[in-house]
Amino acid sequence: MSEKVLMKGNEAIAEAAILAGCRHYFGYPITPQTEIAAYMAKKMPKIGGVFLQAESEIAAINMVYGVSSAGKRVMTSSSSPGISLKGEGISYLAGADLPALVVNVQRGGPGLGGIQPSQSDYFQATKGGGHGDFHMIVLAPASVQEMAELTVKGFELADKYRVTSMIMADGTMGQMMEPVELDFEVAPPPEKPWATTGTKMSRPHNIVNSLSLVPEELEQFNFERFERYKTIEQNEALYEEYMMDDADICLVAFGIAARVSKNAVNEARKQGIKVGLIRPITLWPFPVAPFEKAAERVERFISVELSMGQMIEDIKLAVKCKKPVELCNRAGGMIPSPEQVLEAIKNGGVR
Repeated sequence: MSEKVLMKGNEAIAEAAILAGCRHYFGYPITPQTEIAAYMAKKMPKIGGVFLQAESEIAAINMVYGVSSAGKRVMTSSSSPGISLKGEGISYLAGADLPALVVNVQRGGPGLGGIQPSQSDYFQATKGGGHGDFHMIVLAPASVQEMAELTVKGFELADKYRVTSMIMADGTMGQMMEPVELDFEVAPPPEKPWATTGTKMSRPHNIVNSLSLVPEELEQFNFERFERYKTIEQNEALYEEYMMDDADICLVAFGIAARVSKNAVNEARKQGIKVGLIRPITLWPFPVAPFEKAAERVERFISVELSMGQMIEDIKLAVKCKKPVELCNRAGGMIPSPEQVLEAIKNGGVR
């Protein structure tokens, strides 16, 4: 067993990115993710990497586009309003089929909102993130250890499928400190024959571009991209089940809400109430299979969220409305308590 290091979640993301071979980071400070940029500012110059604080979030995401075009692993990070500013560039990455890692350590909104934790960017992340038809792989860590592990996985999946991966954390996960093991294996980046690395007069030029003025060609690009998305949905959906074998009630939560929900499950079990938890780890692709299975036996589902209710829509789709799906939530930077979740278990949430 490797030595454990006490780290903030934000620091774990940064260190894991470096271990994954990322040597290019472009960002802009915004609470509650600024420690990622600060960590990269200290470490990148020491390992021959590039840290650059861009003049804006818009500039940062376009720098990511440039480095990815050259075939290198590259990352940016921000928090909710900053991710909105990056939306155009994220869409350009999708249109050019460029792999990259984007980190969103969410805060309350809409607008400038506040600096406390939130999960209210779920729609933005899972239903696109910018204009046009596209998806990102969205990974939701629920511990500092997973902040590190899913960062590595995000790079690997981005390279495997030529898509953008997003780490969808919240302010609590970013600021929380826990022991982390950092000895995980990292798959080497694949060959990228499409990258703009210079021809050396030995091959035709590679062109990276998201513009297509011939509608028939653009349609075909979209069809081909969505065939790739189908493969991702079939092979990459991740989830955790907790005490679901005999559950009559199923909680659904990700990130910090899942940790709160586990405490509520444990307390409910002490009181003789058969409750379990499904924790989606990939928010896209959403893990439909465990919900289809659970819908055959549980009485109801409760979505526990730090939002006004966004993931609940995917749960309803996954269970095909066979069973009631209720909401237990806080918003604006507030976090549900185990007591609030237990109350929803006993007396029902909002339908």
